[in-house]
Amino acid sequence: MRMTFRCDPNLEPHLPRPYPARSALPDWLRAMPAKAHSDIHGRDIRTVKQCPPFVDAMAYGVMIPLPCDIRVERGAFAWDWDIPEPVTSGHPRAPLSFHPPAQFPDAPFASGQAALKFNSFWTIELDPGWSLFAAHPVNRDDLPFHLISGLVDADRFHDGGVNFPAVWTRPDFSGVLEKGTPVAQCFAVPREAPQLVFESFDEAHQAAYAKTVSEVLAAPNVYRKHFRARRGRLATE
Repeated sequence: MRMTFRCDPNLEPHLPRPYPARSALPDWLRAMPAKAHSDIHGRDIRTVKQCPPFVDAMAYGVMIPLPCDIRVERGAFAWDWDIPEPVTSGHPRAPLSFHPPAQFPDAPFASGQAALKFNSFWTIELDPGWSLFAAHPVNRDDLPFHLISGLVDADRFHDGGVNFPAVWTRPDFSGVLEKGTPVAQCFAVPREAPQLVFESFDEAHQAAYAKTVSEVLAAPNVYRKHFRARRGRLATE
């Protein structure tokens, strides 16, 4: 399955490319100890740094990066981004635009405020039958915004940019949102709906369940050693 990114030729030298989410694991996760003392347990226990599902979710897919530094001062956004005029008609030059509150009436995530829109500078094309799921970077509540999730049939819609709306969650924030900051984590997902099957455990499944649970409780890293699939690295052209 291919994920093809395209951009305006005048802007290509100025744009950071989307990158594998695996290369964007945050500093707080890298610095986290593998074990920490638990007052509840009275001993050291493993942290989420040793939880493969937690880390694999953060490392899955592709990150869309912020194309330039953005200065933020208590809800005011500014930038200095000296780029050439795009050769493509109707193409944005600003890294941000906005959605008015009227577009989110009574939505619990908006709270009556306007939403940011991270403008897209890359189009994204997927193979037939695949859609693009865009979500907030997984487990990244340290970011001062929260992306609003969306699903785009990018095998059909691929000649225009996919923009990424977000709610700003830190009204007291003052500082710089740096170029390259991940603004969206994107996954290619099959559009065909799965068939849902429901069954009760037979004797074989009961035995397998009991065996798996006892092994997980008896020793660490059972999932990592025996069940976790090896993930290939993203190839680029």
